[in-house]
Amino acid sequence: MRVAVIVRNKSAGMSLEQIRVLIDGEAQGRQEVLKAHLRDLDERTRAIERSREMTEHALRCRAHDIVACPRFAGFVADLTEGRTPSVRPDEWHF
Repeated sequence: MRVAVIVRNKSAGMSLEQIRVLIDGEAQGRQEVLKAHLRDLDERTRAIERSREMTEHALRCRAHDIVACPRFAGFVADLTEGRTPSVRPDEWHF
């Protein structure tokens, strides 16, 4: 069971230290580790959703050069304009 928990959580992005806290019944900070992992999973989920949107748009886009597409540029505007990278769809500008 312990090995399965380690493997599953490692593949989900948990560090070995986080997993140690998770499976050690005596370890302090279990709630904090789990909350931090949930925040990380939420952020990664948003990043994957954004990548999916970009990919779907690229498939439908008629622009020969996707970099020249104004809508596609909106997906990466945070990065090209020197702002903090955003993974929240409500912050996408296109």
